[in-house]
Amino acid sequence: MARRKATDDGFEIGGQRVAPGEARVVELPVARLYTSTPVSLPVRVLRGREPGPTLFVSAALHGDEINGVEIIRRLLLQRALKRLRGTVLAVPVVNTLAFVHQSRYLPDRRDLNRSFPGSEKGSLAARLAHLFLREIVGRAQYGVDLHTGAIHRPNLPHIRGDLDNPETVRLAKAFGVPLVLNSPTTPGTLRQYTTAHGIPVLLYEAGEALRFDELAIRTGVRGLLNVMAALDMLPSAPRRERLPEPVIARASSWIRAPASGVLRAQVALGEEVHKGQVLGVVGDPIGSSEVPVLANAHGVVIGRAALPLTYEGEALFHLARFDAPETAAGVARNIRSARRVLKRGRRNQPRLV
Repeated sequence: MARRKATDDGFEIGGQRVAPGEARVVELPVARLYTSTPVSLPVRVLRGREPGPTLFVSAALHGDEINGVEIIRRLLLQRALKRLRGTVLAVPVVNTLAFVHQSRYLPDRRDLNRSFPGSEKGSLAARLAHLFLREIVGRAQYGVDLHTGAIHRPNLPHIRGDLDNPETVRLAKAFGVPLVLNSPTTPGTLRQYTTAHGIPVLLYEAGEALRFDELAIRTGVRGLLNVMAALDMLPSAPRRERLPEPVIARASSWIRAPASGVLRAQVALGEEVHKGQVLGVVGDPIGSSEVPVLANAHGVVIGRAALPLTYEGEALFHLARFDAPETAAGVARNIRSARRVLKRGRRNQPRLV
């Protein structure tokens, strides 16, 4: 497959030129606080001595999704980057104002990931979206955007993307997660913009908001290195450390609470389930009612509510759906393989607990 245009020696961002072999932090002005204190979008620019593609890696598009912040921090400490070809634009905190307030949303109560492509003269969210596209996405040929589930809603590590794009499929398989989900784009999202413009971008989902998850973090770091190797930006990983090819799911659905009450979940993330299987039971605190929560399809649990208190209609279990039982069983095998490889890998930092 033909490569997109590679970086050249005249790379410029935020009015600053970054030479091959150089690393630099560029602060892109975003806005000012009420106090007139400036707020910026920090970007770590890494340029290899040899030419290659430009890849952006972003996190905290939603300010409370912090796993990705740690993933990028660890990525930037990897010795392998000394052999980088091309350019990495690392943006660990896209939504600075929301991140500071530990919130999903900006101070204007807008969701940044529903504000693309944005506008130079629009709302605060629109202006930030416009800045990110102009200075980051507009300079890259590829991207990986790091996300988590919402508060009290952890996700199984998996990749979402436009699987009608062969290059996206190739990179998604290279990332090294148990499952890849074909996910339709939502209006106003970063991925809708990149899909419409033919830019291969992976969305990595893992863990939950405002919490670190060690397995999700290590999977993310390893996945980014794998993607960079697949783009010839880094040497390939040793064969013994490679993971099985992920299982691809073409659809997913949420199972919602049939009644209000207290949920007693009976399935975990990554668990294979069958249509009609009891996933949990919702009962009231005084024991006068018990309503089962049933799977509506055969699949694998890729997201779930961690908080037992629920209202009728609330999303409880997110299933990646499969027609063939052996396909879902393959996800479970991939999860076990991934955990073995991650435990065997060299640890250069203390494990987070």
